[in-house]
Amino acid sequence: MRAPESGISSRVPLLLRVSAALSWRFVVVVAALYVVAYVFGFLASIVIPVAIALLLAALLSPGVSKLVEWRVPRGVAVTVMMIIGLGVLGGVLTFVISEFSRGLPELQSQVANSLDTIQTWLKDGPAHLSDQQLQTYINEIVQTIKENQAEITSGALTTAATLGEVLTGLLLALFTLIFFLHDGDGIWRFVTRAVPREVRQRVDVAGRRGFSSLVSYVRATAVVAIVDAVGVGIGLAIIGVPLVVPLSALVFLGAFIPIIGAVFTGAVAVLIALVTNGPIAALVVLAVLIGVMQLESHVLQPILLGRAVKLHPLAVVLAIAGGLVTGGISGALLAVPLLAVLNSGIRSLVSDADAEQNPQKVDVLNPQETAPKDDKSERVEEL
Repeated sequence: MRAPESGISSRVPLLLRVSAALSWRFVVVVAALYVVAYVFGFLASIVIPVAIALLLAALLSPGVSKLVEWRVPRGVAVTVMMIIGLGVLGGVLTFVISEFSRGLPELQSQVANSLDTIQTWLKDGPAHLSDQQLQTYINEIVQTIKENQAEITSGALTTAATLGEVLTGLLLALFTLIFFLHDGDGIWRFVTRAVPREVRQRVDVAGRRGFSSLVSYVRATAVVAIVDAVGVGIGLAIIGVPLVVPLSALVFLGAFIPIIGAVFTGAVAVLIALVTNGPIAALVVLAVLIGVMQLESHVLQPILLGRAVKLHPLAVVLAIAGGLVTGGISGALLAVPLLAVLNSGIRSLVSDADAEQNPQKVDVLNPQETAPKDDKSERVEEL
């Protein structure tokens, strides 16, 4: 028989008892998430390159799979795709750097002309500053730089150390990418061994569907980024803003952070147009940027990203904001892919009850469930 409740617990209202039970469980969950986030932050120099390698694997793995279907050995297929990927990346970087070097003298001359225009406006405009006042302000700026020379030097050394860490991370990402492309399926099977046997099949299906969602996200984001870069680049070229190719490449990279990435990188283009070509050109560039963003948000995002990851725009914005607060630029870059993978995987675990009753091999790139056919559908196919 059930023991009678004590006098104190019997006097506590049921709502308060349920709230207390939910509260301490919520505290435990939050504490566990905090510990996980702390560990990931402590190991950020390892976690971020591995995550970037996973994104690149989602981009290159369809090509590897297609070559394997054509009877190409997997090692050769991985080598071919790595050469193609590195060749495209190296060619783009070389072209961007050469274009930047070629357009830098023009940018310097236009900035000098703009500074002269600003100085003339300060003297003849509403401010009516004299030459002595302007020189005083310039001397103060120079003096401020001299006083903060130690901080500037320390920042330069920190930047050099950061560049070393970035190069190390790139090498780690490249090394990890090779193994993801060559033996990603074996690595995933090894990971699923930690899951209890009775739910291992469902976890396997959910993980493969999550990776499929990541592949779709990377493809759709790449298309959106190309459209953004081409649209902004055409507008900059028509207006006559210098450094069209580097700015377009910057917009392309920024578009991989949905919604806000292209806005911030486009703001750089607006600022350069303001400095070099004046306020009218900056307003035109801003109008072009707004038009491209409208095309992205109302046409490309719903058609491409909406079908690929099935995420609400509010969820995307909140994920980016959370990633930006917790992990900076890297967190903002990885927040939406992580959310897409979790969304697809959790939905598969929650709603796909047939995955356990009907175990079958699910393709990583096309993890579609084959539902059992009823007699009626079989008769229709026979007819």
